[in-house]
Amino acid sequence: MSKKILITGGAGFIGSHVVRRFVTTYPEYQIVNLDKLTYAGNLANLKDVENASNYRFVKGDIVDAKFIDSLFAEENFDAVIHLAAESHVDRSISSPIDFVMTNVVGTVNLLNAARANWKENYAAHRFYHVSTDEVYGTLGEDGMFTEETAYDPHSPYSASKASSDHFVRAYHDTYGMDAVISNCSNNYGSFHFPEKLIPLAINNIKNNKPVPVYGKGENIRDWLWVVDHARAIDVIFHQAKSGDTYNIGGHNEWKNIDLIRLLCKIMDKKLDRAPGTSEQLISFVTDRAGHDLRYAIDSGKLQRDLGWTPSLQFEEGLEKTVDWFLENEEWLENVTSGRYQEYYQQQYNR
Repeated sequence: MSKKILITGGAGFIGSHVVRRFVTTYPEYQIVNLDKLTYAGNLANLKDVENASNYRFVKGDIVDAKFIDSLFAEENFDAVIHLAAESHVDRSISSPIDFVMTNVVGTVNLLNAARANWKENYAAHRFYHVSTDEVYGTLGEDGMFTEETAYDPHSPYSASKASSDHFVRAYHDTYGMDAVISNCSNNYGSFHFPEKLIPLAINNIKNNKPVPVYGKGENIRDWLWVVDHARAIDVIFHQAKSGDTYNIGGHNEWKNIDLIRLLCKIMDKKLDRAPGTSEQLISFVTDRAGHDLRYAIDSGKLQRDLGWTPSLQFEEGLEKTVDWFLENEEWLENVTSGRYQEYYQQQYNR
């Protein structure tokens, strides 16, 4: 069945993988990618599908309610997959209001537009909100986050995402909108913006620069390959019941310091360096304020209900990721230099 789907934040890291999957897997769907193209939005991430007949890019800001209202009225979307968000914890500590505006106000603007345009038949439309495991707070040495875990956000970023989750549930419960939510663990893979841990470390190791690690590197994260995340979003979008929430995790818990040491070993091999060379670049820095100790996702519900499982383990996925960054030096150079931001003018202002 043909659908017109709005994917917000589709030029970002995770969003571009979701756009690619939907454009290539469902040629009968019309995919509209809405992105503001802030520092993390990069249309070069989608070069391979930018000329597809079922794909179109729209530049715009979800904080602009009038723009969002007019877009919905003009396009008559069948569904929304909402990924647009400010997502970097350090930036949220420096400027919380940006996260409130994009993650909270922007989400409510989308919900209001969807409600106004879909109210005659909510059952024929779907609002899928993509969120994070950080809304749950932190874990001790034991236990895992489940869909029943109480929210306990500790950073402005996670607080803003928790608020947006609550609004999506409220619109489902109050107005009867068909809404689903997923909360994912840390993603890694190709097209990852190099302010995040793994691509930052790859780039710094490659250029013999210090690799910063917060505190003693004891913080633990569950790592999910971004391609597997896009697969999970596909399954949840098509199969989840209205009102459902699903956790998406890779079952790959790693201490930050162990992850970086593994990455150093892989890089030494790929760059033909003597074993142990890259580890000398590790530099411990002052810990982040409010740094959660451990995240771990129990994705059993998703596996039981919808049959999704991760396709690979972290060691294999990390090596694939390193290979991609080393094979795509021009992409990385364009991102780190800021030249990637010229791509929109080149493609759309000709």
